[in-house]
This record gives sequence, structure tokens and C-alpha cells, in this order.
Amino acid sequence: MTKKTTSPRLTSFADLGEAMNGTNATPATGSASDDATDPRTAEIAESIADAAATTNFQEAFGDVGALSIVELGADRAELDMPEPIEAQHDCAAIMATIFDLFRDTRVEASAQAIAWGFVNSFHYEAQKLEREEDTLCRDLGEMTRRYDPSEIYAVEMEELQLRAQTKTEQRAAIECMRDYAADCYRAQSGHPWSPARGSKVSSGGTASQIAALDFLKARAQDHREKRNPKGPLVVFSGGQDWHDFQQLWDRLDQIKARIPHMTLCTTAQRKGCDMIAAAWAASRGVTVVAFTPQTGRYGNRAGFVRNEQLVKLAPVEAIVCQGSGLQSNLLQTLKDARVPTHAFRIDGQAPAPTATKRQAFS
Repeated sequence: MTKKTTSPRLTSFADLGEAMNGTNATPATGSASDDATDPRTAEIAESIADAAATTNFQEAFGDVGALSIVELGADRAELDMPEPIEAQHDCAAIMATIFDLFRDTRVEASAQAIAWGFVNSFHYEAQKLEREEDTLCRDLGEMTRRYDPSEIYAVEMEELQLRAQTKTEQRAAIECMRDYAADCYRAQSGHPWSPARGSKVSSGGTASQIAALDFLKARAQDHREKRNPKGPLVVFSGGQDWHDFQQLWDRLDQIKARIPHMTLCTTAQRKGCDMIAAAWAASRGVTVVAFTPQTGRYGNRAGFVRNEQLVKLAPVEAIVCQGSGLQSNLLQTLKDARVPTHAFRIDGQAPAPTATKRQAFS
């Protein structure tokens, strides 16, 4: 016996996006009347039809240069970005379809893992594009240092800058889709998305050389601001065994309301509380600085030295969740330094959600 899904079978994500937009796309199976009578499908179609692309999508997909060079050796081309509203809607449609297909079936538990992988594919591609962007910008920087007044040099400089700019625009678009898909994942599963590894954390001469220097300067400044934030610091640390993300997100939201330009400093653990905080920061556009213990230098004392370094940064507020002795030490060190600290006990969490009860996408 198979489950009858609420969504029609479509042949492509483009058709799916049109169907979610309420257009007259013809499904491969099922009738239009059946689909129209489904209240959930009608509600989604109505909400999407009235919506507009968010500012993030409009900036990532709309604010691009007129020309691009997508591949090495390719000619310059006037290639458009996908429409912001279509990119946003299709991301939501794909995530909703994954959960809708498996909901109330014996394979429902797999929906979360598959949807996680879909978001992670965006994250993996964004990291690859960032590495390629770094390589192009390094080459561009080297080229600006060996100035040549020849026309060949000017053409090569312009092409290299255009390739770097194109890669920057590609990365920004993929990162935008990743962040939005992660929001859809959280709405569907009830859990924040976080990557398995990596962080979520972009003189005289020819006109082309000056433009290249300006591009590199702007990019370097952007990277410096991301890696050396100037906002008030908020320290966060907790154990690796933690499921109630909502209480932590609520408290972080309260702190951000008081400190809009805050920077979040975590203790760099790959799961549990620190990853919940990293997911919150990604969804709120807050810079995260992960302080990893320097075990090679301090050995077994590395975690405690790291705690002392965090307190010496003069944070304005802190959150510490019950975990190991390192969290207990950090809590006491913060209190001794008179840093306002919010402490959460592990037994104060809400009951863990069961695998078969997923939040519906709203």
C-alpha cells in the first residue's frame, strides 16, 4: 500500500515552481480539481503568489554586473541570474516536497536526513566557489604588482577581474539559497540546520589595473570586517548533548534586541549547543568567532586557557549551558569577572521531539 501525496507529480523543478505559484502547469498525474481542493496546497500557493523576493535574494540575484566570464577561456557574455522570486520559491518548493513525500509514511524519519543533504549541497558548492574566488583574487593581486603598460596586459587584467567578480556573484547567490533552504529545513523539521564541517561564516597604472585594485581592496575590507568584528562581544558555550534549540534561540534573540550589532563568540564545538548557536547566528546575520582550544600549545590545559581568553575579551553578556567541566569553569570565570551570564541546566530543556512528529511548514 502506498501513500497518496498531496502534491502532483511534476517533471521538473521549474514545473514545480510554477505549480506552487498557482499557474496553469499540468501535472503528470492527478487532476486539477483534486489539487485545488487540497487546503494545504491552496494555502501555500496563495501565500507564495502574494509574496515578493526577500531583500537577500534581490541583492544576491539582482545586483550583478552586466558581463560575466563563467569558465576559463570562455568569452564575455551577458548572462542573467535566475529571477530572485523564482529562486526563492523553488527553494521552498523543493524542501516542502521532500517532507511532504515522506510525511506519515514508514520512511518519514529519512526526510530530515535527505533535506539536510540538500541544504548541505548548497553549502559544499558555496565553499568550492569561495576557494576558486580566493585563487582568482590572489592571481589578480599578483598581476597588479607587476604592472605592464601593454594592451595585452590590460586585456588580461580586465578578464581576470571579470572572472573574479563573476565567481563572487556566483558564491553570493548559492550562499543566499543555502541560507534560505536552511530556514525552510528548520521550519519543516523543527531543528536548526548546521554543516557537518566548516563555517557558515565575501597607485598609478591603467584603468583596468586601478579597477582591479579597487575590487581587491573592497573584498579585503569585507573579509577583515567578517574576521575582525568590532561589535560588542557575547560569549556562548554549552555541552554537546542538547536538543532544545528554541529556548537558546529565544534568549539569543532577546540579547540581540538589546545589542543589535553583537558578535557571538563560541567555544567551537561541532555539535550540541555551539552548533545551535551557530545556526541561530547564520539565520540572524550575526558574525560568529569560534575559539578553538590550542591543544598543540597548551595540551590538557587548552580548554581552560581558552576560557580565560574569552573572558579577557571583555564580553558584555554570556550564555553558558550545562556540559562538561569546561563549561563549569567558564561559568565561574565569567561570574568572577562580573559578566552578566545566563545559565541553562540540561534538565531544564523541553521534551525531545519524536522522530515521527514534524512541524508543518507554515
